Amino acid sequence: MFERFTKDARAVVTGAIEHCERAGEERVDEPHLLLALLDREGSRAAFALASLGLTGRRDAVVRDLAEARRRGGLSRAETDALAGLGIDVEEIVSRVEEAHGEGVLATGRQGGVRRSGRCPFTRGAKDLLTASLRTALAHGDRHIGDEHLLLALTGRSGVPAEVLADHGVTHASVERVLWGGGETKAG
Repeated sequence: MFERFTKDARAVVTGAIEHCERAGEERVDEPHLLLALLDREGSRAAFALASLGLTGRRDAVVRDLAEARRRGGLSRAETDALAGLGIDVEEIVSRVEEAHGEGVLATGRQGGVRRSGRCPFTRGAKDLLTASLRTALAHGDRHIGDEHLLLALTGRSGVPAEVLADHGVTHASVERVLWGGGETKAG
């Protein structure tokens, strides 16, 4: 499938691996792909993110992703569902951090040594890459661009889509900017 990726999409995948390695984490996940998308300039995904006002808010997105990672990767929707059952996730996180240290629940840090030189992808990250292929095909595209990765990311449930939605970037808004009804479109 990687042979179908455009130069920009390949740069996102490579950037996600670099984000994972810099963070000292074992596996590339969806937030790493989001961070790599935010790094892009001059691409269709970068155009969409800028058009939707995300430029200049990268630090806020990074902070929101870090907060979710601190909660063990739970989205706000999952945290709210647990609260409905009487489970206070913040209280649990605080107690665990008191006993074992700050950030201990952060996903992706398992200690130990990787067998190969590169971080493997989580099931969720692999599923996102597959979804980007389906997204490209649904738009009549033979190649997967970074815009298809962004659409696939916003079309899934989970922390990255939730964080983007909090900043006004939804699947529908990205579709509208890139392909929608007579408005400015990326070329």
